[in-house]
Amino acid sequence: MTYRVLIDEKKSDFDSALEHFAKELNTIRTGRANPALVDSVFVDYYGAKTSLKQMANISVPEPRVLLVQPWAHDTIAAIENAIRTSDLGLNPSNDGAVIRIVLPALTEERRKDLVKVLNQKAEEAKVSVRAVREDAWSVVQDRSRSGGMSEDDKFRGKDYLQKIVDEYNKKIEEMREKKEKEIMTV
Repeated sequence: MTYRVLIDEKKSDFDSALEHFAKELNTIRTGRANPALVDSVFVDYYGAKTSLKQMANISVPEPRVLLVQPWAHDTIAAIENAIRTSDLGLNPSNDGAVIRIVLPALTEERRKDLVKVLNQKAEEAKVSVRAVREDAWSVVQDRSRSGGMSEDDKFRGKDYLQKIVDEYNKKIEEMREKKEKEIMTV
């Protein structure tokens, strides 16, 4: 088995790191309402932590308003409490049938804080990519030690692996820059 085959088997892990970063980007507020903003909210429902999106329909009727329509009327108070106590800093209001979340306009200071969070998440994604690289590199080294690959192929594999890592890091950086531009746009 060549180094390319060994490394290409790890591409799904690289893709998973990129997909996770893309999901994380959706949870960062940009001043516009997005249902993904409340994906991380879990509601205490009859003693079990249940995802908000499993308990309600979440829509965006206006650019800065999220509308949460619970499927069961008796869950409104629990959903409202879960949103209020989440680390999102949102203040929901309920009219008895639906919950409205009005997103306040972002201040310059808050935008800068969100960019810091964005940079932290981008760095976490790059760490994930490096972890996959280390895993792939150890597979290549093990194959070389067992005699299944020459030293030259081992080092060609290292160069090939670094090229793939650079491509994924570039994609992460492009996604980060795009999101930063969204955050900083007033």
